[in-house]
Amino acid sequence: MIPAHIPDELPLTYADSFDVPVLFRNGPARKPTRQWRTAKHELWARSGGFPAIDGWYVSTTTWREIIKAAVEVGRDVTPHLRNQPRYAHGELVARVAPLYAYLGMHPVMPQYPVRGTKGWRLTLNPVYAYGTERSAKNAAGYRLGMTMTEWACRSLLGLGQTEHLELGGPIRALRNTFRDPKKKLPDLWGRHQAEGLYWLIEAKGGDVGLGTLRKGWAQLAAGSKILGSYAHRTVLVGACARPGDDLFLTIDHDLHPGQQPRTPAGFDIDESAVGLGSLEDHLGDSDDALIGAARAQMLTYLALRSAPASQLRAVLVPADRASRHRRSGLITPLEGDDLTRAMRADARGAARHIERYALRASIRSMGLDDFLACRITGTEVHLGMSRKLFAACERLHEEDLAIAQRTPGLRAEDQLADDQELSDDAQEEQRLNQRRIFREQQEEARPQLRPRLREAYERGATSDWSDLLRRAQEPQLDLEGDEGLLEAATPETYLAVSGYGLPPARA
Repeated sequence: MIPAHIPDELPLTYADSFDVPVLFRNGPARKPTRQWRTAKHELWARSGGFPAIDGWYVSTTTWREIIKAAVEVGRDVTPHLRNQPRYAHGELVARVAPLYAYLGMHPVMPQYPVRGTKGWRLTLNPVYAYGTERSAKNAAGYRLGMTMTEWACRSLLGLGQTEHLELGGPIRALRNTFRDPKKKLPDLWGRHQAEGLYWLIEAKGGDVGLGTLRKGWAQLAAGSKILGSYAHRTVLVGACARPGDDLFLTIDHDLHPGQQPRTPAGFDIDESAVGLGSLEDHLGDSDDALIGAARAQMLTYLALRSAPASQLRAVLVPADRASRHRRSGLITPLEGDDLTRAMRADARGAARHIERYALRASIRSMGLDDFLACRITGTEVHLGMSRKLFAACERLHEEDLAIAQRTPGLRAEDQLADDQELSDDAQEEQRLNQRRIFREQQEEARPQLRPRLREAYERGATSDWSDLLRRAQEPQLDLEGDEGLLEAATPETYLAVSGYGLPPARA
């Protein structure tokens, strides 16, 4: 018999798993001297909340979780892609390529091993160590910092969708102050559902030392001063990485009790900013969650919309959304999902006896849905989404196009020719002002947008992909699958990475 002290639980078997050491503390301090190897760590409890005490923790995650965070964090560039959706592929490449280019995995034996961890950690690879110039390292550090910050805040700490602070924070009356270009403010904000608090978040990445952390803490202090009496938490995440060593996170935090946020009736809180954790878990009962989820997936929508028919495929997932509601992290890996495997096998069996034109209807009757997916050109990443979310994104895209057409100064054609002679800083300030005007117009249109997106979302459930894509031919139904892919899903989205394209071991 198995000894009684062995816990009766399923081991982690995901092929792309690795461990991330995390140090929580109440303010910036010097980089700990190899404590990510020598300190005694607690296993991350996966509670989706803020830890009760500071100290060292370790969490096991997957490459797919990291990629999910990478493609969704940061500035919303989709307004610039209204007329050229194919360039969405390029933006997605820019968000994930540095991670593939400069990260690897290596085996680790910490001084105090933690049961349940994998014994592999991320590290910077030799390309970064020996062949990368300083400017490229700075750019990679920025992307690493933003990605790991999004992963930590959302996958570990249960924060809802993050927003870029440059467009204004959660309090309408304070937005002009948050937009002051002379103030050095933090990167992101969000609202934590369980805590009922706003979070101001600053991300740092690379060889993060005390000086860099102090700058980030000062940025948070400036944002905290603006938020003033509103209860909030400041969070500084440092994604620390050096060649030949483990990637680990420092999360420095401070709680500002202030007062509880005023009710929406006071017109001080943007109702749409109220945190809902994972937005996709609330699409059935919240129109604002639907708008937020559609906006978060616009890059993926544009990539799918513009992909050639030959690159599109329809992947099978159970139609029951509850089976994919996150229990920890942002996604549900599918290789450990017995239900998905069994239902896909049934669909393959049925395909041998059913005419092709009737196969899709039969598959739906079996409790399966087919998500549209494609590989993002230039990467090992496959992204996709459901009909319902695709239809909502399509309507949102149409509404955004209408805003651009009726708002003076938002079209590139409206810009004066001599604008190109402006300095880089002046051009950036001009573009930032345009993004803010666009966002204001989006928020003004929200009351009309709620029923329109809801109608599109519900209509998408019974639409064919050929109708949604406005093409005569349905995308190829993928019944066989690809054994080289590691798949994952959320209630309305799909993500897969190539098992052959994972960060190399022993980098």
